[in-house]
Amino acid sequence: MTRWILKAALIATAVWGLTAAQALTMDEALAISVGESDARVQALAQAVAQGDEKTAAFLQALADDVVKVAKDQVLVVRDGQGLNPVTGQVVPVPQDNEDVMLNNRLRGEIDTALAALKLFSPEVKVRRLAALSLLKEPDASRRALLDKALVAEKDPQVQNLVRQARAAAMLTSEAPNDRLLAARELADSQQPETLLLLNQQLAQEQAPSVKKQIQTALITVQEGLRWGERLGTLFTGASLGSILLLVALGLAITYGLMGVINMAHGELMMIGAYATYVVQAAFRQYLPGAFDAYLIVAIPMAFLASAVVGAVMERTVLKHLYGRPLETLLATWGISLVLMQGVRSLFGAQNVGVENPSWMSGSLQLLPNLQLPWNRVLIIVFAAAVLVGMALLIGKTRLGLFVRGVTQNRPMASCMGVNTARIDTYAFALGSGIAGLAGCALSQVGNVGPDLGQSYIVDSFMVVVLGGVGQLAGTVYAALGLGLANKLLEGWTGAVLAKIAVLVFIIVFIQKRPQGIFAMKGRSAEA
Repeated sequence: MTRWILKAALIATAVWGLTAAQALTMDEALAISVGESDARVQALAQAVAQGDEKTAAFLQALADDVVKVAKDQVLVVRDGQGLNPVTGQVVPVPQDNEDVMLNNRLRGEIDTALAALKLFSPEVKVRRLAALSLLKEPDASRRALLDKALVAEKDPQVQNLVRQARAAAMLTSEAPNDRLLAARELADSQQPETLLLLNQQLAQEQAPSVKKQIQTALITVQEGLRWGERLGTLFTGASLGSILLLVALGLAITYGLMGVINMAHGELMMIGAYATYVVQAAFRQYLPGAFDAYLIVAIPMAFLASAVVGAVMERTVLKHLYGRPLETLLATWGISLVLMQGVRSLFGAQNVGVENPSWMSGSLQLLPNLQLPWNRVLIIVFAAAVLVGMALLIGKTRLGLFVRGVTQNRPMASCMGVNTARIDTYAFALGSGIAGLAGCALSQVGNVGPDLGQSYIVDSFMVVVLGGVGQLAGTVYAALGLGLANKLLEGWTGAVLAKIAVLVFIIVFIQKRPQGIFAMKGRSAEA
């Protein structure tokens, strides 16, 4: 075993020395620039195998369309100044120069070649992305370059990716033995791209032994990727559950604690989303340098905008309709139509885009096939923070005490000196403001439009009823449970049937347990 390792090291060193000694020549540059596509692709592959800086610079110039050809001379022309790509010296630009013509095939080959040369970048992230790119588009002609990169690489993760890219390149070899060895090595890969490569090779493989090994490798890779798929489904369900929780928290107050069937709850979310859009536009116009901080300002603005609209609704309409659920439902439905039309008149009927700050962009890579988008991760954290804040407000503050007192026994609270009308306004404004926070969060995962709230109003009522009217803990369990159930069932039945199955379950559950997961305790149970 030790002798084999030593032999492999000596071969790799020899390849390194051979390729390092070579450099881009004018003949190679000319062969890449003019001629038939097949010949140019072959010349490009030979040049890339050298892996030197001049080759990389020349290919980048080709990609930028700044390479000219004059007779037997190739030069790079930038800002009217000619440059010899081989020597790097400034040269005069001939009058009879011509542009280098590149078709789509050549452009694709150049892009892949540039990715290959990035294997020698000093930045680990760049090398990792380059190795992934070569894994997706394997080419047997780049085997020598990958051997060289494998010897030079020190980072274990990138080294593993380069090894897999080398095996993928060997999978396209004409030698059956190479393909057999490649299939064995790719069996240890846990990259989603490996599945596609193995399936493609399996469809055209003729050698029985290689075909059998590819089938074995496919089973092994699929097993390795299964945990990533399961965790991804759970995260997606938790993400949906956190959004449902944010939407339902406000409704848990207006409907759960106050008993108001507010059909305009979705439109209060929409107002919070549009408030976020307005703050974003203001920052882009007046504070472009601080654009990444706009969301910090948008969160309180979304809360205040929705809270003010909710307070106006309560003082002008709803206070006259307490105890009359049908009239309340019809009135709030009419208000929802007015709010939607008002938004259409101010911002137009088309959706508007809300851009994520840079710190919410990108994703967290946990497994090769498991990426957690930062905007979704932070929304889960935000939902948890809003939940904790609301629980503390209701359970530990004077306002929360008054709200609980009015909810449990309004006449007794009034006799104790509590201004029940004012508490109603405060509570409804609080629930509306939380709906605005939900709209602010939703603006970070999708477009904002006048119909935004209509997509969530039914789900939010289901969450509150399923969890138990007036019970925050039940709202949490119901939101997360519905989110996870939706995403788990989607993988088996599809989105439509999953939605129907969840709805049927809720109907059956409410029939058997009308009080929800958690029953309301105290005098409110008899109210």
